Amino acid sequence: MKQSTDSGDKIRLLRLNSLHRLTNPRRRFFGQALAVMLLAMGTTLVAGPSDAEEIVGRASVIDGDTIEIHGTRIRLFAIDAVESHQSCTTFTGQRWPCGRKSALALADLIGTRPVSCKPLDRDRYGRIVARCFNAGQDIAAWSVANGWALARARYSTEYLPLQDRAESLGLGIWSGTFENPQSARKKN
Repeated sequence: MKQSTDSGDKIRLLRLNSLHRLTNPRRRFFGQALAVMLLAMGTTLVAGPSDAEEIVGRASVIDGDTIEIHGTRIRLFAIDAVESHQSCTTFTGQRWPCGRKSALALADLIGTRPVSCKPLDRDRYGRIVARCFNAGQDIAAWSVANGWALARARYSTEYLPLQDRAESLGLGIWSGTFENPQSARKKN
């Protein structure tokens, strides 16, 4: 090990080594004691995304899988909608603005009724990922069932039967061909 000449580095190294020499029960005890002390001092510990409070309010639709409530962007859990700028092609060869239609369909569903969202996580862009409901209806499930979004099996398989049904009925984006939203995002 390289010897440090800086006294601050030596102190940090001594503290680190002394913590590593403690047995696991001792580390756990000191961690719990620190948490209790911080709470007693009135310091708030940061809660994880799954511990976050429900977000409720009137929602604005950003696109087919993202809404905003009280200035907070929320990505709908386990779905991926076509991008707002995307076009789809019918089986007869006509192009149509499926990305805008997806967003408009979601806006029509929500209307002016309040939406309640239970945060589950954050995505790589910092948006909250949540399960959201409008008048008791799972918004993501509705979007997939009506062919306006794809189920993301990587996160949950519960919407896959809804996607299969929408595809078999030719609903929404399944009424023709479309580019996978992930591929479309990579191009832009």
